[in-house]
Amino acid sequence: MGSNGSSSMASICNGCLALMDAGVPLKRTVAGISIGLFTTPDLSKKVLVTDILGAEDHCGDMDFKVGGTRKGITGFQVDLKLRGLTWDLVEGAVKAAHDARLKIIDYMESVIPAPRAELSKYAPRIEEMQIPVDKIGALIGPGGSNIRGIVETTGAQIDVDDDGKVSIFATSKESMDAAMREVGKLTAVAEPGKIYEGKVTGIKDFGAFVEILPGMDGLCHISEFSDKYLRSMDEAGVKVGDVLKVKCLDVDERGRIKLSRKAAMAELDAKA
Repeated sequence: MGSNGSSSMASICNGCLALMDAGVPLKRTVAGISIGLFTTPDLSKKVLVTDILGAEDHCGDMDFKVGGTRKGITGFQVDLKLRGLTWDLVEGAVKAAHDARLKIIDYMESVIPAPRAELSKYAPRIEEMQIPVDKIGALIGPGGSNIRGIVETTGAQIDVDDDGKVSIFATSKESMDAAMREVGKLTAVAEPGKIYEGKVTGIKDFGAFVEILPGMDGLCHISEFSDKYLRSMDEAGVKVGDVLKVKCLDVDERGRIKLSRKAAMAELDAKA
């Protein structure tokens, strides 16, 4: 896991462990090892050494670095002080690196056998959302005010493509969750069958208008307030500013939203 001779190979090992511990979904455990070489001046004798020390790197003839998994090599790099390598040395170095790599992986997997199921809350992350194209303007806002406000309050970076793809970049889970929540509020569409918590924005003789999403009101008709017959909205006992649970019954072709408080209460009572 550490080396003063080939720190790059040690970095592969502890880098892999760090990624697995952070919940990054690696396909396989990756380890690195360096094979060194000592030769006599006339090259009559050649000795390969595994996991070189700093002194061996300085005084030796080769630093043959191999990174990989149980299945194969993912990368290699060679430093040479000789004019070249014979094939038997290459073959010997690859074999020695393979044997050592498997032993290192065995040890690494005894500590953490696989990436953790959940991404660490400290890990930077990227999420993508698809929003309706006609909601891009609502997300960006006048002069970019909406998207700029989300970036400033959550610390996340947000990019919006013309096809409605929203890419969110954040350095923590809290930042990502907050950004996705705010984007969702500005770009959501009313879903028939879903229960919303909304604020009463207006009261008429025939019912009340309830804002279920930012800038999106629906009508809860007086007949949908209660199982009991209401002669007027005064009997409903609601005023502007009240927060209600309402269920979206329908969205017509003109985008008008039909809401029901009694349907929401019935469903919530049934679940309880």
